Amino acid sequence: MAWPDGYGRRVLPELDSTNAEAARSEGDLRGPEWIVAIKQTAARGRRGRAWSFPDGNFAGTLVLFPDEPPEQIALRSFASALALYDAMVALTGTSSGLALKWPNDVLLNGGKMAGILLERLPRGGLAIGIGVNLIAAPEIGQVEARALRPVSVLQEIGIRLQPEQMLEALAQSYAFWEQTFVEDGFAPLRAVWLERATRLGETVTARLPGREVTGVFETVDLDGHLVLKTPKGREVIAAADVFFE
Repeated sequence: MAWPDGYGRRVLPELDSTNAEAARSEGDLRGPEWIVAIKQTAARGRRGRAWSFPDGNFAGTLVLFPDEPPEQIALRSFASALALYDAMVALTGTSSGLALKWPNDVLLNGGKMAGILLERLPRGGLAIGIGVNLIAAPEIGQVEARALRPVSVLQEIGIRLQPEQMLEALAQSYAFWEQTFVEDGFAPLRAVWLERATRLGETVTARLPGREVTGVFETVDLDGHLVLKTPKGREVIAAADVFFE
């Protein structure tokens, strides 16, 4: 696979967290750069949750320097999910079992294969952290109640992928979706994301601070918000954890 023009790459033997390294090195970067750790000792997910990182899994962060409003920048979580989906298809030769879960999870055979974490950096850059269970997944007891079971690529489909392979495929596919987003906006990403979405048209529960909302997953709107059809009417949700019934 050809490495995308204009993107740097740095593969390090060990880091605490690739997003943390992105924050430390932001001032030295002159353009987009991928930072990958073969071993990660302090991985974390959304809301500061610990992220298990067995040896052989993928941990990478893409540092970007977008000049857009925050709500537009946040839509890159969709670009990242689409890129990871495409990278998996390129590496395995099939889309069977792959699906996307709002707001930023990639599923394999109904379980959580990967997570995506966007963070703003101290100097205004954007870190897109991506963790993929290539070889092993955490035990179900390590995740919160009602969360999807963690799965790995090796366990589910019997294909052993190397982190460097994932980096090559992911960098190429992300560059495509980034260019599409910059040139054509969110609409084309939204259309493809919805084609790949899990539980569309089914009942889900969104957990917000202090309350939960249960309704039919109707769509994702042009701002990237989850739209649920509830007994009290349509509810548009900007941020939440989503659980399946």
